[in-house]
Amino acid sequence: MISKKDSNKARIQRHKRIRGKISGSAERPRLCVFKSSKHIYAQIIDDTTGNTLVACSTVEKDFTEYGGNKDAAKKIGEELAKRALDKGIKDVIFDRGGYLYHGRVKELAEGAREGGLNF
Repeated sequence: MISKKDSNKARIQRHKRIRGKISGSAERPRLCVFKSSKHIYAQIIDDTTGNTLVACSTVEKDFTEYGGNKDAAKKIGEELAKRALDKGIKDVIFDRGGYLYHGRVKELAEGAREGGLNF
């Protein structure tokens, strides 16, 4: 019998490997991405204190469109950048969460860069 690989388990392993190498600080927090089939979530985290400084996702009431496409991801990136700049955060470390840097993850990153974040 052929068993299918669990893609989420493999993603979690990649994410653990990435997190072993990067960590956010107060000067340069970590921009973390999570995506599901219908939504995308992004938050900026200070790992030294364990606090989420800024968060944005497609499940918020202000976001009325479908959240599972590249257009939504780009808008979330731009909104996250706007909220971060309001709090005085300009430089971040990008954490793709074990996902490939392609599609919605890439669009979120490009939207955040266009919004003014540096990474």
